[in-house]
This record gives sequence, C-alpha cells and structure tokens, in this order.
Amino acid sequence: FSQATTAPPKKKPDPVTSETVVIWGLRLWQVVGIFALFVLSIIITLCCIFKCRIPRTRKEIEARYAQRQAAKNYADKLDTVPPLSELTDIPG
Repeated sequence: FSQATTAPPKKKPDPVTSETVVIWGLRLWQVVGIFALFVLSIIITLCCIFKCRIPRTRKEIEARYAQRQAAKNYADKLDTVPPLSELTDIPG
C-alpha cells in the first residue's frame, strides 16, 4: 500500500508562451524573429550571389531556353571560324 506523504505536490512547470524569456533577456517571439531575419538574409544573399531566379511564366522559360540555344549555336559557329591570323594572311 502507498503511504500518505506530507510533502507538497510537485509544481507543474510554467507553460511556454510568446512572452517567456528564453535567452539573454529576450522573449521567445524576439528570438524567433531574429532567427527568421537571419535565415531570410542568408537566402536573399545566396540568391543574389548565385543569381538563382525562378521563372514566373511559361514564356520566360521558353525565352530562356531559346536564348541558351542561340548562345550555344553561336559558340559552335565560332569554333568553325579559322583564327584571325589565317584570314589576314596575304599570299606572296
């Protein structure tokens, strides 16, 4: 059988709310906001550095594809052109 104890019941921990002080005197919502701004600034910086843009329309996607194909064709044609020194060679 269990014996009755005279010790006070264990106190439940306070519920975590947005006003709970988490670290360095900052509240939970402030810490979450700072973290979100940090992550957002990293994403924006990476997108600016690596120029990762998401095309918005089908026309943009097709235009980019056509631009890449035109650049590739131009580069292929440049490979077939002889060097300038051969073109300017004057016989005799």
